[in-house]
Amino acid sequence: MAQLEVGHVSVAFDGVQVLDDISLTVPAGHIACLLGPSGCGKTTLFHVVAGLSLPDSGSVELDGRDITGAPGQLAYMLQKDLLLPEKTIVDNVSLPLVLRGVPRAQAREQAIALFDTFGLAGTADRWPSELSGGMRQRAALLRSYLFSQDFMLLDEPFSALDAFTKADMHAWFLDVAERFGTTALVVTHDVDEALELADEIFVMRGAPQAGRPTRIVGTERIPCPRAERASFALTEEFLEHKRQVLALLG
Repeated sequence: MAQLEVGHVSVAFDGVQVLDDISLTVPAGHIACLLGPSGCGKTTLFHVVAGLSLPDSGSVELDGRDITGAPGQLAYMLQKDLLLPEKTIVDNVSLPLVLRGVPRAQAREQAIALFDTFGLAGTADRWPSELSGGMRQRAALLRSYLFSQDFMLLDEPFSALDAFTKADMHAWFLDVAERFGTTALVVTHDVDEALELADEIFVMRGAPQAGRPTRIVGTERIPCPRAERASFALTEEFLEHKRQVLALLG
């Protein structure tokens, strides 16, 4: 587990200020959500945190170590699972270990040891095209976990799933995160999803193209234990948190 610190990050593109003085902390073992409308700069911040782009100012630290502009330090998963169609599920999942120099047979063995936990039992030798959307996302999440067990960046990982599959994946992800002590930053524009997944929500608001750079306008802490999140969505407390988040979104 590792703690993430984003300090005073600002980004401009072609003279347009996109992010303005963004700071946040994700403590070790926590799940945090970046919540904001489409186009507000969530993915831009995601790229900065992942080391894929440099901010104009500010820093990103993992357990006190500066990783600003250093790709390959954190596992990240995009909206699409990006499984390679010509590789079996076990070879897709174990790829980060192979790229790190682990012998292929040993990498496959390490990956398969986690297949049951990640809900992938019996799929090791199947092809991506043979799996459902939910199963493919489980495989992509396991691949991300094997890349970096310290911290995971997830960019709208469940947005392509239907409502029933998404609800099942939320419950499953929370269970796995609790079991492994996962630290994660999840990007989403879905208020309900943020409330169901996060220990803390960072609400972003802005319209960069209209001259209003994006800032974090507030945070919402969710005290409900992860094991009770399924029933939490049916409570008045959930609705009150949702009202407060919507008010921050404006």
